[in-house]
Amino acid sequence: MTFELFVFYFFAAIMVFAAARVITAKNPVHAALFLVLTFFTCAGIWLLLEAEFLAITLVLVYVGAVMVLFLFVVMMLDVNVVPLREGFVAYLPVGILVGLIMLLEMVFLLTQKYFRAEQFPVPARAPADAMGNTESLGRLLYSEYLFQFEIAAIILLVAIVAAIALTMRRRPHTKYQKPAQQIDVRKQDRLRIVKMPAEKRTS
Repeated sequence: MTFELFVFYFFAAIMVFAAARVITAKNPVHAALFLVLTFFTCAGIWLLLEAEFLAITLVLVYVGAVMVLFLFVVMMLDVNVVPLREGFVAYLPVGILVGLIMLLEMVFLLTQKYFRAEQFPVPARAPADAMGNTESLGRLLYSEYLFQFEIAAIILLVAIVAAIALTMRRRPHTKYQKPAQQIDVRKQDRLRIVKMPAEKRTS
């Protein structure tokens, strides 16, 4: 076994363990931290495959920005996971059905001839050795895989809208500040001066 193969198996074992802990950890913060470890280890494997641009993008965008945002959102929402776990078995068939539908859609996209490269006019490309990793990836994304790239963009847009909807919801037991009422307040509403007659001490 070569050293490169040993490093691959080592990183792959850590990534599989961290990915399993993402869905099995009871604490949402711990699950997010394990997802950070999964992304970081995946970036190491991509470096072994000489995909430097993807590895650096994964570390900078997902580990450095998106996951930090996830941690802030998880800690600010203060989600009570106990009621969610109570109905897990009841929603399990629906979850399995949704997962199967998503799997069938992905298989349909990857196996149909309509979505293959020969159906789209692709400009002549230079050999892979003549251009860098970033240029090769850009040419593939915006030529052969343009349709799949647009689908991914739509999915991300839906995720952004869902995140905004979650943060804008009103919870009944949460106190909110109203800046307009704070600005319009008068001193008579907050302070009351009471005049009382002086009392004499009796011996």
